[in-house]
Amino acid sequence: MTIAPPALSLDNRFARELPELALAWRAEEAPDPRLLVLNEPLAAELGLDPARLRGPDGVRLLLGTAVPDGATPVAQAYAGHQFGGYSPRLGDGRALLLGELTGPDGRSRDLHLKGSGRTPFARGGDGLAAVGPMLREYVVSQAMHALGIPTTRALAVVATGRTVHRETPLPGAVLARVAASHLRVGSFQYARATGDTDVLRRLADHAIARHHPAAAGAERPYLALFEAVVAAQAALVARWMLVGFVHGVMNTDNMTISGETIDYGPCAFMEAYDPATVYSSIDHGGRYAYGNQPAIAEWNLARLAEALLPLLDDDQERAVALAVESLGGFRPRYDTAWSDGMRAKLGLPGAVDATVVATLAGDLLTLLRADHVEHTSFFRTLATAARGAAEPVRRLFVDLAAIDGWVARWRALGPDADAMDRVNPVYIPRNHLVEQALAAATDGDLDPFERLLEAVTAPYDERPGLERYAAAAPEDFGAYRTFCGT
Repeated sequence: MTIAPPALSLDNRFARELPELALAWRAEEAPDPRLLVLNEPLAAELGLDPARLRGPDGVRLLLGTAVPDGATPVAQAYAGHQFGGYSPRLGDGRALLLGELTGPDGRSRDLHLKGSGRTPFARGGDGLAAVGPMLREYVVSQAMHALGIPTTRALAVVATGRTVHRETPLPGAVLARVAASHLRVGSFQYARATGDTDVLRRLADHAIARHHPAAAGAERPYLALFEAVVAAQAALVARWMLVGFVHGVMNTDNMTISGETIDYGPCAFMEAYDPATVYSSIDHGGRYAYGNQPAIAEWNLARLAEALLPLLDDDQERAVALAVESLGGFRPRYDTAWSDGMRAKLGLPGAVDATVVATLAGDLLTLLRADHVEHTSFFRTLATAARGAAEPVRRLFVDLAAIDGWVARWRALGPDADAMDRVNPVYIPRNHLVEQALAAATDGDLDPFERLLEAVTAPYDERPGLERYAAAAPEDFGAYRTFCGT
């Protein structure tokens, strides 16, 4: 069945331009759909009427069971390295690209579903999603957006009325999300594996047109595309590191060409500072630990370079040399982005030499790790020391002499406390609060979720009554583990 929702037209550009990577498919019907949460500001930004989305036809659109005339919902094909092992055919096993929509700002965005049912890429999975994991993606992606970090964004979560069987029976749901696109490193790996250079070239041209149009005018446009992706990912991962975000599943199929964060499965925000922090229940070797994220991003980009080699130069050796040289730009770009971000977190003026900032930051991280200091709380509390009250910072440490010496060195550089408050959040999706909110929502109570969402979508503005959202996890919370939800 097709309908024409008001103020909505979905282009099928991806399906039209890259049919080799698109499998036409339909979402499964939901027995008892109910809208759980709608991102009304995002809907308005997209030119959609929130009131109409809340109605029966709007809910069916958000489930993918009723789409506009001319839309071509597809499951996208892609490959990927998952925990280092290559899978030549992954694809959207439980997801659908409904199409591309153009908002009032003229930007093209994907409207995409997660949990909409099995596709031929499902590899034995049921194609479904549960309420808890879909609300996790909603709240964490909203928090990331509020923190200014490029991300896919959640438009809505709709309960399906269907039971999803995991370790226990759970209520099912579908997430509707919006992205600049869903092109991934794995998309290029799949295109390269076809052995058809024309498919690879058309995919690269599509990516250039959608995300990096300046590359089209370069002497070597496909090398310029690669360099643009390197730059985007270096900036993105630096931002993750600065806020303590642990993605948890940095497979190549979860790295976008646009530079947006995608796939909020076993993700979490770091509590006590420790580069070895892992929250994913399936990351037994710590491959995607917090401190490994820059190196893994670089590794993933090397896989993108391999996929692009036929487009970089007809001579294989020259193509490899060009790719290696461009990939070498990742680490300096990352280091600069991280250093600039750390300078801002410490409130230090631009006149302070970069090597001084790097030394000060390195010494600080050593202290944070040694005394298991909570990452987010520390940086927000540090502004009080810039205002002259060092005691709240001292209470976070065991080695008082060490932190006193560090604070004295830092204060001598003239930190700006107000500037620090503008970049160091009070509120993040703290893991214990996320779990409480998702457990309540699974039982039908959305109030804790809505209160958490209110806090994290204005992360820098300290507000009375929200003290528990700024507090670290209680000691009895224990070791935290997250799950992918499939």
